[in-house]
Amino acid sequence: MKLILSTAALAVGFAATGAVHAADAAKAAALIKGSDCMACHAEATKLVGPSYKDVAKKYDASHVDALVKKIKAGGSGAWGAVPMTPHPNLKDEDVKVIVEWILSLK
Repeated sequence: MKLILSTAALAVGFAATGAVHAADAAKAAALIKGSDCMACHAEATKLVGPSYKDVAKKYDASHVDALVKKIKAGGSGAWGAVPMTPHPNLKDEDVKVIVEWILSLK
């Protein structure tokens, strides 16, 4: 049930996002749904990791490449001691779509 509500909230967030094209938002939604991102992150609520909105508040478009690398490599420190697991199997271009959508949540 929690996953269904999170997915529904994610879809609403994508629909409300004006800074990212609808096709990119839909692609980001599919990529996030197909990954383990939602196990630790939610759009507006801190779970294990920061909410996507908190990430958008902290970073801007100049950080896209660094955030792509961070997601792929994993690590800790930017948001406390709890490490983010690495995601080396995700394609850079897919992670970039996700990051750009996250940053559009300002």
